[in-house]
Amino acid sequence: MKAVRNKTNEPIKIPLEGGKVLHLGPRKTGQVSAGALERAAVRRLIESGTLEVADADGGFGPGDANGPAVHESTHGHPQPTQVMPKGNR
Repeated sequence: MKAVRNKTNEPIKIPLEGGKVLHLGPRKTGQVSAGALERAAVRRLIESGTLEVADADGGFGPGDANGPAVHESTHGHPQPTQVMPKGNR
């Protein structure tokens, strides 16, 4: 399996073998088989710069040592910063 990353700010569809499609959101990564990288449509995405394939060591490009910054929590409400007393209304 090879890792690929969408380098654009738009979601893309990557056609795979057997009529399957990999949907990648903006700046997201996914895994495809080595055979999928040989398809003409996937090669065009790579050559145009829309899609990036991981290096042999698993990294993406020279300036991307740790990948994009990861948020601790990206869903739901923010964590409370103030402790509220319980039962005292």
